[in-house]
Amino acid sequence: MDILGATAQYEEWMAARIRVVKEDLAYKHAQMRESPFAFLRATFYRWLQLWKELCATEASSPLVLAVGDLHIENFGTWRDSEGRLIWGINDFDEAFPLPYTFDLVRLGTSARLAIKSEDLTIGARDACDVILEGYTEAIRSGGHPFVLDEEHAGLREIALGVLRDPVQFWAKMRKLPDFSQKPSSDLTTTLELLLPDDEVSYRIKRRRAGLGSLGRPRFVALADWRGGPIAREAKAALPSACSRDKGRTDTRRIWYSKIIEKAVRVPDPFVKLYGNWIVRRLAPDCSKIELDSLPRRRDETKLLHAMGFETANVHLGTQEAVKNIQYDLRQRPPGWLHKASKKMVNAVESDWQQWRKSAKSNDY
Repeated sequence: MDILGATAQYEEWMAARIRVVKEDLAYKHAQMRESPFAFLRATFYRWLQLWKELCATEASSPLVLAVGDLHIENFGTWRDSEGRLIWGINDFDEAFPLPYTFDLVRLGTSARLAIKSEDLTIGARDACDVILEGYTEAIRSGGHPFVLDEEHAGLREIALGVLRDPVQFWAKMRKLPDFSQKPSSDLTTTLELLLPDDEVSYRIKRRRAGLGSLGRPRFVALADWRGGPIAREAKAALPSACSRDKGRTDTRRIWYSKIIEKAVRVPDPFVKLYGNWIVRRLAPDCSKIELDSLPRRRDETKLLHAMGFETANVHLGTQEAVKNIQYDLRQRPPGWLHKASKKMVNAVESDWQQWRKSAKSNDY
């Protein structure tokens, strides 16, 4: 099956489970033509097919509850119950039991694509090496969350960059289009779930964000409360695309809550899977960090090392697999992550070229 068939098949599967926002899918298809990195982010369903074909050796490694759709823009910050700023993986839409190598190869592939587009300046082999070093260090040590108070100055500088300025953030929120229809009762309940009190008056906005989740309904409750703006987002929840494999019995399970609960992590008190929705707080310092918001002067080695370490923080939630992961890491040949991610980069770029050239990609 090629990329066109894979896309049509996945979107048919998605439409059978949620009400698809067709204009957001059209936007997604256009964004998929912009760059191989954007294409990677938008096509997790295709990655699954390529992984099975090209990474059979890596696929035999121990299973963990994995992120699935991991890439270098799936990291961000949030405030914990003590008000501390925390950095870590931002989204778990595709969480699923997978080989631990799955997340590492995908993270390495995304870094290599960012290097090729000159969004990162580190060498490709060095990027894979430091990701793996960070991961291995955390697996050996038991990991630790990234609390950006006294330590991790580089991450703190990235997290509080100029493009995450509150004025810009709230201006962007206010410009979101209003949702003019009557909201369903479950949507209203979800949006109100994490509001500070029952008397908050809010407007419902429609939001288009991300790439992999484009096409899912996504709404924001925007309010002014006690002198300033607040926002809560509800995004339609779906099982991971991994559940589409033939023979699976857990095709309706969503692993979002479980992976957050088990990981070595300071939880975000404003993230919750509720019914058919994922609800979370939105704020300038409670959102993902995109490549174009990185400061010009940054230590990419430390950043990628931290990404590898945080990946292990999540995998450490599958405690019964840790010893097997340690053994498996020792058995892997030098440069295995570099080689596997290079194969996946080539496959992603080939699919991207096909998508760009095909007239059919304009017809969705």
